[in-house]
Amino acid sequence: MCGIFGVVGSRDVSPLILDGLRKLEYRGYDSAGLATIHNSKNNRFGELFTRKAQGKLNNLFSLITRKPISGHLGIGHTRWATHGKPNETNAHPHLDFSGQIAVVQNGIVENYRDLKKSLQLKEIKFTSETDTEIIPHLIGLEIENCINKGLLANGQTLLRAVQNVLPLLKGTYSIAVIWSKAPDTLVVARKQAPLVLGFGEGEFYCASDTPALVGFTRTFLPLKDKEVALLTPLGIELYDENGYRQHRGPSLLEGTELFADKRNFRHFMLKEIYEQPETAQVWIDKYLSSYSSTENSVALPISESTFKQIEKIQILACGTSKHAAMVGAYLLEQFAGVSTNVYFASEFRYSPPPVSPNTLTIGVSQSGETADTLAALRMEKERRDCIKDPDFSFHQLGITNRLDSSLARELDNVIDIGSGIEIGVAATKTFLGQMLAFYGLTLLFASHTKKRSDQEILELSNDLRLVPKQLLDLIKKHDALSKEIAHLFVETKDVIFLGRGINYPIALEGALKLKEISYIHAQGYPAGELKHGPIALIDQHVPVISIAVPGVVYEKVLSNSQEAKARDAHLIGVAPPGPESEMFDELFSIPKVSEWVSPLLTVVPLQLFSYHIAAHKGLDVDQPRNLAKSVTVE
Repeated sequence: MCGIFGVVGSRDVSPLILDGLRKLEYRGYDSAGLATIHNSKNNRFGELFTRKAQGKLNNLFSLITRKPISGHLGIGHTRWATHGKPNETNAHPHLDFSGQIAVVQNGIVENYRDLKKSLQLKEIKFTSETDTEIIPHLIGLEIENCINKGLLANGQTLLRAVQNVLPLLKGTYSIAVIWSKAPDTLVVARKQAPLVLGFGEGEFYCASDTPALVGFTRTFLPLKDKEVALLTPLGIELYDENGYRQHRGPSLLEGTELFADKRNFRHFMLKEIYEQPETAQVWIDKYLSSYSSTENSVALPISESTFKQIEKIQILACGTSKHAAMVGAYLLEQFAGVSTNVYFASEFRYSPPPVSPNTLTIGVSQSGETADTLAALRMEKERRDCIKDPDFSFHQLGITNRLDSSLARELDNVIDIGSGIEIGVAATKTFLGQMLAFYGLTLLFASHTKKRSDQEILELSNDLRLVPKQLLDLIKKHDALSKEIAHLFVETKDVIFLGRGINYPIALEGALKLKEISYIHAQGYPAGELKHGPIALIDQHVPVISIAVPGVVYEKVLSNSQEAKARDAHLIGVAPPGPESEMFDELFSIPKVSEWVSPLLTVVPLQLFSYHIAAHKGLDVDQPRNLAKSVTVE
């Protein structure tokens, strides 16, 4: 989940790299660094310079201001630590034993320990704790071999060396490599980790994600898996894993939402919470038809074959995306009548269920680059491709916020949640967008299965149309209330969230938000399970947040809440106002709505509650410790 940005051209690249890294800092902010090659006109070779700094990117900016470096070729990196502590020594770029080759990497080299041992036997000394450092050393040795065979010290030799080293690396990676003796050449490669190329005028770029290219170019080309590219001021050469030249046309970045402005908000997260009514309205305008016919109630961009013969659905997701998927599974089963299971993508890959016929597999990832989800989808396709029976064919669907992502490129059917760029690491509006995508699928399948009457389908559709206005009112009201009571929970160590039915995933999501940004331990439980163990944790120091929405289990949730109240818990309710809600010490009131649409509303006070506690504590809300926006490693 690290961020990579590289440039080759005719102007000084240091400020360009820093600008690119700024747009990628959401991918990691444990440390940052860059390397450039300066080439004087009187020398065929160049000189390699590096600068690295621990912590946020601003520290690297300050360092470059004090100790500037120049060059027309360079690579940069912002790190989310996997191997090795987040310090300056472990920051990228990493150099080879000669100090002439620099490498940045996103990913994990799984066999790095074995490779490191073999390099140490050759008396190569390591200066870091990272898996990445083996890569420049291996490339350095391979370049020596190439030169000993009579090859010249130039870009083609660097390319060959990289191509020869890549098969030795097990795991996932995207890398960018420069060499002082090839001062006009940047070599990049990827394997199951994202990397895109950008085409400028006499200037070419590589980046982990397309937002980094904004302001430089709108013309880009995603690298395919196991491809290698050579970038020079003259252009880009593309090669497959066997070394054969590839020819593929670039695409244009669409939309203007690739850049984000905080406006007058203190944090991006708060701004993005406030953008949720717009997110809902955009989704309604795009997908929710105004027709009164149930057959045309929703207009999703998926083929009829995707759902025509489907008897079962399996959903693969991680983190917040999994919580949205759980809401979706409840809707698809209970409203549309389709058997649906949700799996952690990270677990599905290693313990998949038996293959069942006529099954739709849905991958959910806001970034479209979640490594576990992509790997699980690929594995599922592989095992179904081995079965000749057409009933076991791979039917797939992706739900993402990025149509230029790996997920969108690999799957034939994709629902764009259309939430716009989200900078805050803790997902808010993209969670809403993912849930809305599942509401669309529910309407589609309900119309197909006939498990619900036309009236019921139209009522759900009409209820969804009211959500943007309801969200707007909720956000204004609970922003003020959350800010007012935040100080009461600054010293809190543990919080329990309760929900049942369709709102159990919201309890999980509320707990996750509190953990992510306030660093308070929190746990979500099905409310009925409180008495089966967790109730032992409750005393006056453990707040309990209960989501109580009129519906099938309303009275039972209230009863579970009373059990917590009887143990002296500070009881917070997310519920409609009324006599029943008087038991709560604090009430985040929500309007009386259909239980079916309630998760779209109940999550809002929990987002604001978590935000204001973290803000009151003075924490970095948008970039919480140890996290990154896009999880591109296993």
